[in-house]
Amino acid sequence: MSYIDGFIVPVPKKKLQAYRRMAQTAGKVWRDHGALEFRECVADDVKVGKRTSFPRSVKLKGGETVVFSYIVYRSRKDRDRILAKVMKDKRLAKMMNPKAMPFDGKRMIYGGFKVLVDA
Repeated sequence: MSYIDGFIVPVPKKKLQAYRRMAQTAGKVWRDHGALEFRECVADDVKVGKRTSFPRSVKLKGGETVVFSYIVYRSRKDRDRILAKVMKDKRLAKMMNPKAMPFDGKRMIYGGFKVLVDA
C-alpha cells in the first residue's frame, strides 16, 4: 500500500510565484529520487471554519493563502529511503534556509500517512 507525506502551508499571495518555482524544483528532486507523485495545490474553495479549517490550522493571516501538498511513495520504507536522498540533494540546499523560504515554515503542518483506502 502507498505511503503519503502531506503538508499544509500558509503562503503570502504576493510570494505565490516564488513558492511555485521552489515547488517545481522540489518536485523534480523528489521525482528524480523515486517519489511516484508530487502535488502542490492552492486553496480555491476553502472557508474559515468556526472551530477548525485549513486556514485556522496554519493561523492564516491577511494576504495569505493555503497550499495543500502531498507526495506519494510506494511504501514507508521507500519514503524513508527517498527522503534521506532528497535531504542531501544540493539542488535543495538554498531553499532549506528558513530565511529564503517564501512562506513561514513555523506554521507549516506536515506528516506521513498510511493509505487507508485506495479506490
